[in-house]
Amino acid sequence: MSNLTELTAQIVAARAAKKDMSTEEFQQEMQIVYNFLKSIESGDASVTVPAAEEPKPQKINLKQFFKKDEVICLICNKSFTTLKRHLSISHDLKPGEYRKQFGIPSTQTLAAKSYVESRRQMAIDKGLGAGLVKFRADKKADAEAKNEKVPAVKAKAHVAKKKPVVTADVEAEKSKAAIKVKKSAGTESASKTKK
Repeated sequence: MSNLTELTAQIVAARAAKKDMSTEEFQQEMQIVYNFLKSIESGDASVTVPAAEEPKPQKINLKQFFKKDEVICLICNKSFTTLKRHLSISHDLKPGEYRKQFGIPSTQTLAAKSYVESRRQMAIDKGLGAGLVKFRADKKADAEAKNEKVPAVKAKAHVAKKKPVVTADVEAEKSKAAIKVKKSAGTESASKTKK
């Protein structure tokens, strides 16, 4: 192994880059990591590392991470145009989980400002907003023509099937139809035998 002090410095420096530490916390971290590495080197793994406290959502400066041309991932400190795909592929996180973990408000987009503006302008140029407004107006007009409100969610109501009421007239019609079918079947078979 290389020098334990150098390894300790590298490990703690990497950790300090992701987390703000006071001088006291930094010294404690150095001591813990050094003791742990020393125990590994000597083959004594009985030294236990104290359990890390659950990280609290830090207040972040949105301007620092959400810039005009890039968005910086708070997990790996890499910059992207948009974070959604990166979060799902690299960190297996959904945008909502990421927002909750770092206390990002839902009003903040997870994309660079210039990217959001270019997509908005493209939608305006293609008339996508006008098409949506027209569709909604047509749907509302159709609903008013039918004299009903547009339901938010259509749900199927369970309707019990009613058995038809059989009257004597219906029974008589059925029997007449059955007799006609029998007579026509009998005449067809008689005509086939004559041939």
